[in-house]
Amino acid sequence: MKTENKKLEKELLLNKLYAPHRDFKNSPLFIPGECTSIVFGEGNPDAEILFIGEAPGKMEDLEGRPFVGQSGRLLNRALELAELKREEVYITNIVKCRPPNNRTPLPNELAVGRDLLLLDQIQIISPRIICTLGSAALAGLTQKSYSIAKIHGSPLSFLDYILLPLYHPAYILRNRSEAPNFLADIKKIKILL
Repeated sequence: MKTENKKLEKELLLNKLYAPHRDFKNSPLFIPGECTSIVFGEGNPDAEILFIGEAPGKMEDLEGRPFVGQSGRLLNRALELAELKREEVYITNIVKCRPPNNRTPLPNELAVGRDLLLLDQIQIISPRIICTLGSAALAGLTQKSYSIAKIHGSPLSFLDYILLPLYHPAYILRNRSEAPNFLADIKKIKILL
């Protein structure tokens, strides 16, 4: 019962956090161009594991949900193979609005997403592990530049959390030879828990 109350309390806090941005065209999170919705995130608000990508893509923008396209299907499959369930984790992006032409978010867009919502999302959810998906998410969160090829799968510390940098699933779709590394890194999550 305590777990359900905690989950409900966190869900209410997240909804309160998102409320000022529901009229997305008047939100500082809005990026003019192809953005038709703000994708806040989804999953268990009391999750031990938080996945953070860089920004919504076309399918995510249309559905208003993170990681529902090809990258999302790959992430779901990797979670299954690692014996993790998508509904037990929370998934979001730093930038909540689709950048034009699916470009990499600009530094100011990453900063706005981080400072306006993401840090509060992290505080409310209070996961044990934060997994960043790709170099833009890692740099946007930590405000430091890293080579994801060198650091993927190596736990770091961020605030009071374990931070596990991972390749972005879209990168894996383009570079299939890295798929075993991606899966091995995802499987480290259970070990870190």
